[in-house]
Amino acid sequence: MVARLSDKEIIEEATKIVETAQSKGVILRILGAIAIRIHSKGVEDLHKKLNRLGDEGKSFTDIDLIGYSSQWGDIRKLMERDLAFKISRQFLLLHGKDRLIYYHPEDLYHVDIFFDKLAFSHDIDFGKRGKGRLELDYPTITVTDLLLEKLQIHDINEKDIKDVIVLLKAHNLGNSDVDSVNIDYLSKILGDDWGFWMDVRENLMKTLRFAQKYRDAAILSAGDYEEIANKINSLLEILDTCPKTKKWQKRAKQGVKKKYWRDVEELYR
Repeated sequence: MVARLSDKEIIEEATKIVETAQSKGVILRILGAIAIRIHSKGVEDLHKKLNRLGDEGKSFTDIDLIGYSSQWGDIRKLMERDLAFKISRQFLLLHGKDRLIYYHPEDLYHVDIFFDKLAFSHDIDFGKRGKGRLELDYPTITVTDLLLEKLQIHDINEKDIKDVIVLLKAHNLGNSDVDSVNIDYLSKILGDDWGFWMDVRENLMKTLRFAQKYRDAAILSAGDYEEIANKINSLLEILDTCPKTKKWQKRAKQGVKKKYWRDVEELYR
């Protein structure tokens, strides 16, 4: 679906849905590129300059959200009764327990809603309500989860690499989930999953190569490139040196001869 709204308008729409949910005690958080734009204060111009979709400066086509399955019924009431969004009954029957896809009343955009985890090339688990990761930030998921969301993609696209560049430019590496990349949590997740670790490592190196390309094309300044490259190299060092579980070590011995990612149909990308 082609967006008929400006970036500013679609960001406002996403934020409005989350705010309305919050007012009713329903937890929803924004995912993806929109979340990265919201969270990357002061770097909006770079995100626009990178022209992630190559579509006359538009960066977003739809809205991705995540909530808790324990509030599945409340989320349906919010979207269908309170906000008058439309849903495909066929999709609801086939996939509704894991994911909901809603269409704006005037078909301006659609909204994907996931529950508890993102299961694409690799899994990103957000836990359960009350003890989960969705409560750690607002109105988006955390910076760390946004980074993992992008870097878990086995066949990563250039638009996703651009999102990673913006996210790293706007945030420092740290030891908490407050407006920084939490290297402790990152190490815990990736030190237990060799396949996920492999794709994150490969994608960080790809991001570094694209950052060099954007620097050479004068899209990134030399200073911005140096900052991003330093953060990527720090993350690569963290991946290499973080503690590895027996599960990680056992899978590492099998190597790349055995498939280490999940194929994802375009519907679920």
